[in-house]
Amino acid sequence: MAESTTESGLPIKAVYGPEDLEGFDPRTALGAPGDYPFTRGVYPTMYTGRPWTMRQYAGFGTAAESNARYKELVANGTGGLSVAFDLPTQMGYDSDHPLASGEVGKVGVAIDSVEDMQVLFDGLPLDEVSTSMTINAPAASLLLMYQLVAESNGIPASKLTGTIQNDVLKEYIARGTYIYPPAESLRLISNIFAYCREEIPRWNTISISGYHMAEAGATPAQEIAFTLANAKAYVQAAVDAGLAVDDFAPRLSFFFVARTTLLEEVAKFRAARRIWARIMKEEFGAQNPKSMMLRFHTQTAGVQLTAQQPEVNLVRVALQGLAAVLGGTQSLHTNSFDEAIALPTAKAARLALRTQQVLAYETDVTRTVDPFAGSYVVESLTDDLEEAAMELIRAVDDRGGAVHAIEQGFQKSEIERSAYETALQIDDGKRVVVGQNRYTIDEEEHYEPLRVDPAIEAQQAERLERLRAERDNDAVARHLEELRTAAKGTDNVLPPMREALRARATGGEVADALREVWGQHTPRETF
Repeated sequence: MAESTTESGLPIKAVYGPEDLEGFDPRTALGAPGDYPFTRGVYPTMYTGRPWTMRQYAGFGTAAESNARYKELVANGTGGLSVAFDLPTQMGYDSDHPLASGEVGKVGVAIDSVEDMQVLFDGLPLDEVSTSMTINAPAASLLLMYQLVAESNGIPASKLTGTIQNDVLKEYIARGTYIYPPAESLRLISNIFAYCREEIPRWNTISISGYHMAEAGATPAQEIAFTLANAKAYVQAAVDAGLAVDDFAPRLSFFFVARTTLLEEVAKFRAARRIWARIMKEEFGAQNPKSMMLRFHTQTAGVQLTAQQPEVNLVRVALQGLAAVLGGTQSLHTNSFDEAIALPTAKAARLALRTQQVLAYETDVTRTVDPFAGSYVVESLTDDLEEAAMELIRAVDDRGGAVHAIEQGFQKSEIERSAYETALQIDDGKRVVVGQNRYTIDEEEHYEPLRVDPAIEAQQAERLERLRAERDNDAVARHLEELRTAAKGTDNVLPPMREALRARATGGEVADALREVWGQHTPRETF
């Protein structure tokens, strides 16, 4: 690694350790970055070789509108795309379904078929760009659409890189965009693991998410505990399905939040890496070091953004992004300052990306690995967070594991209690939120948010009507029946699902075929 210097011309090393401190005692050594249990990072060089992947989460309205935003982000230096889907797509309903009314294109892009996916990625080099898709219950069908689009453009699936979120367990806990019961959802996820190992080997098959639990009110300790407990359930389900742990575990990835409480967030990421490494080695017998690495994407905390004085969110996001970088994230999305009001405008999205670029290229945090190693407060917080998280993981295990604990409402009730306590602290002023409960102004400046054209719903319905009129409906029916047959048995459901989508079955039709066999999940109330 090339030698680097500070702004003052002083030498700065790529890696520091206790031996750089006066009175070094080898018994207190933390280990090197890239070494088990990866407290100091999963790679030896971290950002000194290259910075994290800069992703920007985007998607709204039609596929054509989102495609234009993606091209703008790529032109501005985004290294990875991150797709937001609208609620009907997330719930496995086509845009013309009665339950989709009023929601088409509102919180993400509407994708009903392979044709929509083709428009979404038109003109983008899918063999060069890494694509993350925030999709869970229907993750398999969206991934297969992406594969079909790439192959129609002459790009083999073996060259595709990216991530599907595919984390259904957290939907039962904190978010609610589930479709099938937990057991069937775990089977589908295991099928995705097996399919991608053979067909799309460079794809990250799951992004096990603590972000949404944190947005629902989870503390940092709860965030990592319940995320890793869910991860254990996914690994166990895959092992029970006959997969060898080292065959799929290297493609697991995680998704966490970054809050403004910088020191605790840095410690949280360090503790999470250490806990996961030990779980994989000691509980699942993983041999491949990559199976023990907790690689994660981070998004800055949307729940901490305020609609009041929204420009202040630029400061919050910069601090949150810095916490993620100091904690060793592999990729990062920085929220736009106007997201507490509406979908981000193009200018706000560009500023969010520029925030990452300033961190990467104008600060010195990329010049050394794990800058806070040896910090008394961070090391102590790391130990404390590990202990608190492990106590919660044991509580989940005592209830029979993540799925049984979810069915008992344990995680949800714990998070709701924490959210309530935070809300009380904000209401009584014990927790300061600048611009909201302190340092307020009498009159807010007018801000014109981005709005989605309600005509999109009718446009998507017209596209669907045309699709159903022009496709071979007998072929679609035949492939959907093959999908139902696979779902009733033990075969992997992805190959027949792929062929149904190739024949131009819609995402809603695929989800309905599985609903007919597996049913839908009915949540248990926690109060």
